[in-house]
Amino acid sequence: MNGIAVAHAFPEEITFAVEAIRRGEVVAYPTETFYGLGVNALDELALVRLRQLKGRDGDKPISVLVNGSEMLDRLCSSVSPLARRLIAAYWPGPLTLALPARRDLPRPLVSDGFVAVRVSSHPTAQALVSAFGNPVTTTSANPAGEPPATAPEQVEEMFEGRCRVIHGGVTSGGAPTTLARVRGGRLEILRQGALHIEVD
Repeated sequence: MNGIAVAHAFPEEITFAVEAIRRGEVVAYPTETFYGLGVNALDELALVRLRQLKGRDGDKPISVLVNGSEMLDRLCSSVSPLARRLIAAYWPGPLTLALPARRDLPRPLVSDGFVAVRVSSHPTAQALVSAFGNPVTTTSANPAGEPPATAPEQVEEMFEGRCRVIHGGVTSGGAPTTLARVRGGRLEILRQGALHIEVD
């Protein structure tokens, strides 16, 4: 197993992980809920490799991490005032927003014209995305149908050396991120999770 020992987001370990992503490899990294699997979100071949690693249904879209508004604009065709209020209130954190997708995005990221995006509050996840400089996928580190990993050793056991692992300790687990879709001025909760949001 190719392990990257990191207690916090040390630059040299993050650089090593970024180099792996640039080569089209899959990297497992800690988030505020579970370990996630990251590839270059704009690399079609890397997205195929990620789906194969998880054994994931090709119809299920892959969520994406960004580090701010500039990177968000690379993915979204528009960000409504309601979406911007939610972003200001809850990012960084466990809220994934489905927003209108740009037409040129890879198909595995898009469902019904929307792309699911968030900013993680975990320092390692933040550092990874910022150092890479492009959106990175965020899908739970587990084969399809298995519980998501909360520790690097679980990731290593699940994938048997087929992805690089940033050792960031044990994550909190619990509920997944809350998933909400913003369609114009309307908010739809698609999945209640770690963050509870009331819809009027």
